[in-house]
Amino acid sequence: MRPRAPRAALLALVLTAACTAGALTGCRAGRQPAAGAAAAGAHARPGHDPAFLARGECAGRSAGSFTEVSCRSAEAAARVLARYNGPRSGGPRCPGETDFVLHINALDQGTSEESSAPEGYACMRNLQPPHPGDPGMGGGPLTVTGDCLYAQRDGVVKETACDGSGAHAPEYRVTTEVGARRECPPSTDLYVQVGGGAPVGCARRLS
Repeated sequence: MRPRAPRAALLALVLTAACTAGALTGCRAGRQPAAGAAAAGAHARPGHDPAFLARGECAGRSAGSFTEVSCRSAEAAARVLARYNGPRSGGPRCPGETDFVLHINALDQGTSEESSAPEGYACMRNLQPPHPGDPGMGGGPLTVTGDCLYAQRDGVVKETACDGSGAHAPEYRVTTEVGARRECPPSTDLYVQVGGGAPVGCARRLS
């Protein structure tokens, strides 16, 4: 087994209080902007199951980091909705109700390849409100049907709360997600890149 990094899984928490999305306006395609991210660390406990943060397991926050804990523990803060190996870029899309995403570096248990965990990412849902990933809440790592958007600059939109409680007033609402722009309803005013199996969001301007 080749040497690796220390025996820890270091996670970067993607905090998207204002989720970014590349907008397609008219016949012009906007660029996908880089999402702002804040970093947090987490460590696997010594001797813990190498399937670190598998689907259905829970994580607790402690001093800016995340650690796998029992879902029955008072420390549990979020549950894993889905867990994928490999980098998030180009990987499977997280479930629509995801509140945040944890990026996980390879975990080396120091004994064999089988006892180590590969690089990956975990799609997380808070156990208690708030749920920024829910439709219209103005946050989360995904843009989904029911979310509201505002134009940040030409060709780029960002998510904002539909109830107007955010820093920016909502200008558009995503009404549906489809496979191609031609499948959007005639009332569509804005096409948004949302990824997944239905990669185009059809949005209407709010009056």
